[in-house]
Amino acid sequence: MSHYLADGTRPHVRTDWMMRFDAAHWSLNFPRPMMAAVTVPQPGSLKVDLAFLKQNDLAGLIWESEDRRDHPLLRYETRRDYRGLALRFRWRSEGEVRPLDAVDGPTLTIEGRTEGGEDKTWYVRLWNYADGAPDDARITLDFDAMEGGFLLPGESDPVWAGDIDRMFVSLVPAGFTRSDAPLPAPAAGSVVLEDLHAEGAGAVLEQGDASVPPHALRMATGYDDQYDLTPTRILRNVRALGYRDWLTLYVGMSHFMRVAPGATAAGEPVFRVSGSGDPLCEPARAWFRNFAALAAEDDITPIWSLSYELFDAYAPEDWKQRAHDGRPALTGWEPPSTLLSPANDDAMAWLRRVAGALMEIGGAFSKEPWFQVGEPWWWTGFGDDRVPCFYDAAALSAYSGDPGDPITDTHDEFNAAQGAYAEWLGGVLGASVLSLADAARGAAANVRTALLFYAPQVLTDDAEWLRTVNMPAAWAYPAFDCLQLEDYDFVLAGDVGASRRARAAVTETLGYPAAAQDYFSGFVLNAGAPAAWTRIASAAEDALNSEVSRTFVWALPQVMRDGFTFYDVGEGEDMEAFHDVRFPLSVGAGASGGPEFLTEVTEMVSGREQRSSVWAAGRLQFDAGLGVRSEDDLIAVLNFFRARKGRAHGFRFRDPFDHASASGNVGPFDQYLGTADGLRTDFPLLKRYGESADAEVRRITRPDAASLRIAVGGEPRAAGWSLRPGGVVRFDEAPTAGGVTAGFHFDVPVRFAEDRLTASLGGWRAGEIPSIPLIEVREDG
Repeated sequence: MSHYLADGTRPHVRTDWMMRFDAAHWSLNFPRPMMAAVTVPQPGSLKVDLAFLKQNDLAGLIWESEDRRDHPLLRYETRRDYRGLALRFRWRSEGEVRPLDAVDGPTLTIEGRTEGGEDKTWYVRLWNYADGAPDDARITLDFDAMEGGFLLPGESDPVWAGDIDRMFVSLVPAGFTRSDAPLPAPAAGSVVLEDLHAEGAGAVLEQGDASVPPHALRMATGYDDQYDLTPTRILRNVRALGYRDWLTLYVGMSHFMRVAPGATAAGEPVFRVSGSGDPLCEPARAWFRNFAALAAEDDITPIWSLSYELFDAYAPEDWKQRAHDGRPALTGWEPPSTLLSPANDDAMAWLRRVAGALMEIGGAFSKEPWFQVGEPWWWTGFGDDRVPCFYDAAALSAYSGDPGDPITDTHDEFNAAQGAYAEWLGGVLGASVLSLADAARGAAANVRTALLFYAPQVLTDDAEWLRTVNMPAAWAYPAFDCLQLEDYDFVLAGDVGASRRARAAVTETLGYPAAAQDYFSGFVLNAGAPAAWTRIASAAEDALNSEVSRTFVWALPQVMRDGFTFYDVGEGEDMEAFHDVRFPLSVGAGASGGPEFLTEVTEMVSGREQRSSVWAAGRLQFDAGLGVRSEDDLIAVLNFFRARKGRAHGFRFRDPFDHASASGNVGPFDQYLGTADGLRTDFPLLKRYGESADAEVRRITRPDAASLRIAVGGEPRAAGWSLRPGGVVRFDEAPTAGGVTAGFHFDVPVRFAEDRLTASLGGWRAGEIPSIPLIEVREDG
């Protein structure tokens, strides 16, 4: 398997056509605390569900001339010229949405430039182009005859449609004013654009239509990052990029919840989640149902993920975890989120209701819905601010003993009282997580549960006691159907050894067999970090080659942003395409052959030559026919050929001329593999031919394991390492200094060059030598 970062410029990418203004490609924008979501109930139509909370709430339904959201292989072409184009649709609105004919009613805002190149914004009142009622009308927008302004023709502001960046339809509550005050009561509504149809010049756009063959990597995404897109658009990206079967959806911490107006102790207005009623806002519920239905059509099972994280402004003050000095637990996001206290009954009751609501939706579309508790912990800070948040009022009130002096830093050493309190905290966390799993199981039939564990926050060498608090024994197998491990801090730092030690420690402590474990690889916070994707892909491939059940990449928004494209090098080739058996040695020893190169030679008019080496390394070819020296040899080769089904399966071949790291006896200092740096644990086996900078460096993928000898810093190492598939030496602990060297015998991975092998005993007895051509199979990517 391999990957690359697509930038959308590759000429070989397949394309198709889409209608301009396609329903799936509209997006939303709106301010907190209002909520909104856009879905595609049927082809050619879109629906916007709205939950207004303030008098000045405004949602924008957006069409972008430049596609900046889809994966580069799937984006539609950028076209800013809308001249000669008309857009038609039926408008229907319901509930508390300001109607078409009202002041501040639905307006199409167009952002672009005048014919002279000056920035310009036009405000087109949709009612001026409507035929019908204020809540049900046919609208035609002719971009060659469109005018901004409320009253026409008196306030006419003609639109020049030759250079438009984006446009959006503004949607406001029926009680809209310019005031930032709360509405008298939360207002819900919806808008449907039906029969969206573009006609005229530029009515269709070229669109990337890549189709990556299905592979074994799975996908994860987050509602907070993609709430503004349609599920149709999201799942198109998932499917086209080769991801199948499973899709983790983290519902997030800021856009799914129903919030209600309230006031602080000082009388300032706030919006907080409610301890009663439906915990999901209606727009999120509509989006989740549409997502679940479309996933089911694609045979994808969502894993619904819920964490203890909540947007700080929406969290009741007494629900928050707090440090010894009363500071709330705050994450590094801006604006921040907080962590809910596992000891607070109201907070946990709300989370249980959310879990139940998610599983009601999941169970309606899946026979076996999955629920994940994501990264549950007592917050212990991050970076240099490592202040444990163990001292909220609910926790201190519930603890019957003496918590001891406050723990002010994760590096503090414990006394007996503090240790007892830490153990109690772990028990509370463990029980609260199990209660969420129980709530999920109680909401639908056949619910399966998973626990997502973030290792770098807990498994720190300088604070091992954190395991007592944040890896409680209550989570041990089989409390959940699956343990899901995430460790992207280790991965992005290149600390592969820490990553593997974390997996081993969690497995040993919680006891989940590999078949009941998943691995999450990612994520890349900021764009422009190709090295991070290389490490993520490497960690993912490492997990795919292990025995864990599933491997996910986190997360889809970054995959779409950066063009991360994962694929099977063999393009769907059977994993059994190589049989790890050796061609009969007695026959192979008599074979002829050697390396072949591909060189392009151009002869100039002057008679000089220009030579270009196409292959960086030679490719071996052999003819084993010369090694057949008896009828038994001939029969053995025929049987071997049949077992490999001709060219279908590769196998090992011992090159009679070159099968050792050095001439004579092999030793641990024969070949240099790399320099130890304290982070790197994997060292592929290499063999060098020549001493200069032009030396060929050959990857050895099929070593003889019994012959392998290793040294680090000039000292032989008999233990502390293992040989992995593909000829990779893996150290249990990353060596810290010195060169890593190795000695070994090895085979060449080859296949039969033809699907037909012709031989006869009569010909053999008459002295005919059969031809048995073999060709090297490249396994080094």
